Amino acid sequence: MSDDGLSRGLADYLGHLVAERGLAANTVAAYRRDLERYLVYLAGLGLSRPDQVEAGQPAGFVSQLRAAGLAPASIARMVAAVRGLHRFWAAEGLTGLDPAADLVPPAVGRRLPKALSLEQVDAIIDAAGAGAATAGPVELRDGALVELLYGSGARISEAVGLDVDEVRRLLDDPSLGLRLRGKGGKQRLAPVGSFARQALDAYLVRGRPVLAAGGRQVPPALFLNTRGARLSRQSAFNRVQALARRAGLTVEVSPHTLRHSYATHLIDGGADLRVVQELLGHASVATTQLYTLVTVDHLREVYRASHPRAV
Repeated sequence: MSDDGLSRGLADYLGHLVAERGLAANTVAAYRRDLERYLVYLAGLGLSRPDQVEAGQPAGFVSQLRAAGLAPASIARMVAAVRGLHRFWAAEGLTGLDPAADLVPPAVGRRLPKALSLEQVDAIIDAAGAGAATAGPVELRDGALVELLYGSGARISEAVGLDVDEVRRLLDDPSLGLRLRGKGGKQRLAPVGSFARQALDAYLVRGRPVLAAGGRQVPPALFLNTRGARLSRQSAFNRVQALARRAGLTVEVSPHTLRHSYATHLIDGGADLRVVQELLGHASVATTQLYTLVTVDHLREVYRASHPRAV
């Protein structure tokens, strides 16, 4: 992309997202991808500066996305990015009126979180093989990772971002909770149960030292790969999927599935919605309320399967 006024305007906006709004690097990268596509569209119209964009042109971009067959959720995400960009340009005086102010995203059906049963979670944990007498460093690491994701509700980025010192602090005094750094750098404390703590302790004692021996400059990271470097988010994602397949699960499973399951099982057990909101690090309780819908659906299924007059 040429270094014209549009490109500079995008760079300024992305800098604003980082410095003023504190968005995570992955979120900013997603904004960049979506908005670079928008700028390519504007350049195709012969535009090179933010103040050249006219009302109706952002809507033309949306029409182009629909014609390309993009899913409504993807289009809605791009619409939000475009509206944010133009709102910023208007506030900074780069444009007069905001040409995207009336841009309306397509309706997106509410996608309910997928939760595993307790038996399915146990099967994934068992598939890691951390409890076997012959468990090696990778098995111990994977077992600790899965136990932590399900036992604390951590996002995968929060889990792989943990350092050893923080976990040792938890193991020394479990009442302190685990400090997780979430979206936008926000920090929260998550209680961690004995199963996850035992798995973490076994990994730190018998697994991580072996993995660390494979690296030259070992980072302070909790979870290491076989080269002694910090385990990446994508590698952790792949490990969880591999364990689910090994466990014989036919449903789609990701690290976020374990987070969904954590929340749903808490609510099934009677946890207050506001407490679950704090545990998950949700900014709004409206996000957490999705899990109550999962529980209602589960109750309805049980009713239909169990009550003699349900059908």
